[in-house]
Amino acid sequence: MPAPVTSHRVELEVNGVRRACELDTRTTVLDALREHLDLTGTKKGCDHGQCGACTVLIDGRRANSCLVLAVAAQGSAITTIEGLGGPEPETLHPVQDAFLEHDAFQCGYCTPGQICSAVGMLDEASRGWPSAVSDDLVSPGELGPDEIRERMSGNLCRCGAYVNIVEAIGSVEQ
Repeated sequence: MPAPVTSHRVELEVNGVRRACELDTRTTVLDALREHLDLTGTKKGCDHGQCGACTVLIDGRRANSCLVLAVAAQGSAITTIEGLGGPEPETLHPVQDAFLEHDAFQCGYCTPGQICSAVGMLDEASRGWPSAVSDDLVSPGELGPDEIRERMSGNLCRCGAYVNIVEAIGSVEQ
């Protein structure tokens, strides 16, 4: 006999707006965003946390939304690609501007996850969090191409736009 489906009222703060929906307790943040809240900017790639296409910011930290249950994200602030810009509708986040300026996308499927991951990564780097290739583990160093590649290694681009992605991220003022 199949297990009974259990639903739960889930309140999520997404892009600064509190949203409520009735969800199966097994629903991921990714599926809640796309299927229940009509926020389709976040993409479903592998659905196993291996490609980074579904990357969002949860409480300012990057997370693969396909691995986080929506019920576990209650009380957290979720930022998607739709919520990164400024208060004006046409205002872009500096990372979004840099991706446009450096042509850091081809098909665009991975772009929302790449941008969200870059925003989170730049914040981590500004806080002095080292990576596996950081020369100095105590003070923040320069965010050069090797450092950017290492920090973005969880985000795949099947088109191979990596050179432009690294250039775009490296151009953003910190």
